[in-house]
Amino acid sequence: MSFIPTVGNAIGPIVVVFVLAVVLALVLTPVVRRIVIRYEIVDRPEARRVNTIPVPRGGGLAVCAAFLLVAGTFLLLNQSRGFVPVPIGFSPTEVAALLLGGAVAAGLGAIDDLFDLRARYQLLGQIALACGAVALGISIDFIANPFGGGTIPFPAGPVAAALTIFWIVGMINSINWIDGLDGLSTGVAFIAAVTLGIISLTSDVRQPLIAVLCFALAGALLGFLRWNFNPASIFTGTSGVQFVGYTLAVLAILGTAKVAVALLVLGVPIIDTFWIIVRRIQQGRSPFSPDRTHIHHRLLDLGLSHRQTVLAIYGICLALAVLSLLLSGVTQLYAFLGIFVAFGLILFLPTRGDFDRPDELEAEAYENGAHSDTTGD
Repeated sequence: MSFIPTVGNAIGPIVVVFVLAVVLALVLTPVVRRIVIRYEIVDRPEARRVNTIPVPRGGGLAVCAAFLLVAGTFLLLNQSRGFVPVPIGFSPTEVAALLLGGAVAAGLGAIDDLFDLRARYQLLGQIALACGAVALGISIDFIANPFGGGTIPFPAGPVAAALTIFWIVGMINSINWIDGLDGLSTGVAFIAAVTLGIISLTSDVRQPLIAVLCFALAGALLGFLRWNFNPASIFTGTSGVQFVGYTLAVLAILGTAKVAVALLVLGVPIIDTFWIIVRRIQQGRSPFSPDRTHIHHRLLDLGLSHRQTVLAIYGICLALAVLSLLLSGVTQLYAFLGIFVAFGLILFLPTRGDFDRPDELEAEAYENGAHSDTTGD
């Protein structure tokens, strides 16, 4: 891995936007907390939730506001000052897809935080959101060829659009479904944003502007994590997971597609989501039905504490992030497939035949089990 010759010119803007986003998220989160408490937008203790006292949700609005303010201001100033070069093909409509689309994603999630929408309505909103992004020019037209040099192109039109919609909706739900413990999805997303930012500065990608935007998101997440880490004083909520999932998905597409890198970095939530869907369908249940079979539930069942489980998953994601930076081509694919098979053994096979979990490990038997997959935090 080698960096672009002008990487030094991007360090200053990256540090500035990162620090500003951290400070804004730190300041805005308590403000959002007071507002949601006033309107009683809280997660109350019940089956499948980890909190034993009411905890306000909707904290993702602070992450969204911090990112949009910092990223939007930088993009405006960069037009006249030229702090970092703009990637070829980075159009105003794509900027709108990133910023306006992120705001809409948070807004749709906030509606769910307020009214507890059914999963089908959330999914329809996510599909509409992804279709809007495609209409504004966000498209996976190619990915790096994992078996050699060059790229693998996708036909323009329906194929690329369908793949892009699937990617955005899948990313949102991957972040949503891993959002089961205090600070878990926030920390995983922070690691992913930093990794995408670093990758954008390499000679293979050459996108310092995208790197700045990635670090703006990372700063907003880190500032919010101060309030979201165990014991959390506010939850991300659906507003947060939809905004973060959508924004990471779009940042991974912009300019030179970094989808393969994002797949590896976010291997834990993505593969966890896949195997959970397979398991539920195999059992004849809805893919959105709640249970305690996510990777963080399995780690808790092994005896790890809440914090130890979160830190363990942070460690796995960090290791995958390092691999994404050090590996390239087919080795990245092998790493992803290795994690894919390992998660299948952990999450799927033990639920079949003689390996069925005893009743005392099922969700209904837990006094303070994790919450439903359709509610965010």
